[in-house]
Amino acid sequence: MGNVSKDEQKKLAAKTAIDTLIEENAIFSGMKIGLGTGSTAMPAVTRLSERIKDGTLHDIKAVATSFQTTLACETLGIPVFTLNDSVIAGQLDLAIDGADEVAPEKTLIKGGGAALLLEKIIAYNSKRFVIVADESKAVKNHGTGFALPVEIIPTARVAICKALNALGATPILREGLRKAGPVITDNGNMILDCKWESPVNATEMEYKINSIVGVVECGFFTKIVPTIFIAHTDGTVEQK
Repeated sequence: MGNVSKDEQKKLAAKTAIDTLIEENAIFSGMKIGLGTGSTAMPAVTRLSERIKDGTLHDIKAVATSFQTTLACETLGIPVFTLNDSVIAGQLDLAIDGADEVAPEKTLIKGGGAALLLEKIIAYNSKRFVIVADESKAVKNHGTGFALPVEIIPTARVAICKALNALGATPILREGLRKAGPVITDNGNMILDCKWESPVNATEMEYKINSIVGVVECGFFTKIVPTIFIAHTDGTVEQK
């Protein structure tokens, strides 16, 4: 049995993904890259900055998925743009992010860091989507494990909870840490974390939840098939 810790797996997956994509010419100078949020995405941002500093890459244009990622890019010297900027023109070459769950069909749950809206906008507007993860994120199905985040308009909270109940979900309003009251997203909304008693079809549930009036976005990612790099405790990295 291996002894590579979860934090080390995250760094290993991120480093392997960036270096492999450069070797495959999937990351090259001049690219427009979406950069994700969270404890696995941050090592990927760091590794990208290292390959810029060592001269392997230049003229990289980044679009960040959160305030966290924007601040990291500023610190690391990676130029940040918005999806609307003329040099980006609403389309990215590649997006790199972490995930909270990865199922065998390559469907995902994302949003543990409450950045799912911008993460999905960026992923769904990228020509290629890459996920980096430690092995604990690989699951057989969705619904009963990591709670699905649903970003909502605050004034619709009660009505949305009733609609989610009708879909078999148990929604819980996410509370802040080191902050009184609920988590407020970068977009000024609230997060409901949802679980089911039995596994659900992620593709169907993404459509049904996003059809509820007042829901801004949910954390199921099913409409784009990612390339996945998963690090294991034995120090190996599996590419799917």
